Amino acid sequence: MTGTDDDYVYDEETGEWITASAAAAKRATDTVVEVRDAVGNLLADGDSVVLTKDLKVKGAGQTLRRGTVIKSIRLTGDPQEIDCRYEGIKGLVLRAEFVRKR
Repeated sequence: MTGTDDDYVYDEETGEWITASAAAAKRATDTVVEVRDAVGNLLADGDSVVLTKDLKVKGAGQTLRRGTVIKSIRLTGDPQEIDCRYEGIKGLVLRAEFVRKR
């Protein structure tokens, strides 16, 4: 016995019995979504990005120009979308293919 009072659970992927804490850690890493920018850099919450293309913003009647810096992005859980704020535009969601990490 290893001296811990941890329960064991059956992992269907590997076919082995693992500790509950190891199973919880595995589930946490399985739910992490990697979001990559236009050139393949990994994005994270709080990063600043630069637009690589002029984008017309639906509903705002505004165009975000290429080279515009967007600060403090948030990941949405979708590998192709990032949530961000920009002055005068609420609820702005950008596709990761149109931004580059700064």
